[in-house]
Amino acid sequence: MRRKVYTKDYILKAAYELVEKEGFTNFTARNVAKKMGVSTQPIYLEFENMQDLKNTLIEDIFTELKQSIFVQEHTGDKLVDICINYIDFSQKKPKLFISLFVDEYGGGKQMYETSFEYFKEAIMSDPTYSDLSEADISALHDGTWITITGVASLMISGILQPNRQQIVEIIQHTIEGIIAIRK
Repeated sequence: MRRKVYTKDYILKAAYELVEKEGFTNFTARNVAKKMGVSTQPIYLEFENMQDLKNTLIEDIFTELKQSIFVQEHTGDKLVDICINYIDFSQKKPKLFISLFVDEYGGGKQMYETSFEYFKEAIMSDPTYSDLSEADISALHDGTWITITGVASLMISGILQPNRQQIVEIIQHTIEGIIAIRK
């Protein structure tokens, strides 16, 4: 019996490289296969369709973000640290950041929902935020998401270049404002 040459992981690696370089705009079976130097057949043997490949890729990327990027400590405040790490990720991998969080063809709703679940778990484990209601956490997630995505996007475009202290202050002011409004 022949063994599989192109495993699911190999296809995901090629898909990741394509998205990291070109975004989701050109995310097709043909382009992923071209990246691997093969026909599209191995892709459709491992994945139901391109949406399945895309969903799996986004899940894998978010798992990596949770395990190695979003856990970095900077201030001791989990919420501020997650926000800083999100902005740092945008600066280290701007094309991938845009593909996942900004581009209309990207992760969109899936990234929003996945990030909310992670955000909720992380925030509830921090005593500073553990007494917040689900509605408060949702408002905090949406408000900080809007703020840090704006900061990250403006930094990528070169319009703003705040230093770390300014970034922390922007995040803290956003958090304080949302919590004050919710009380």
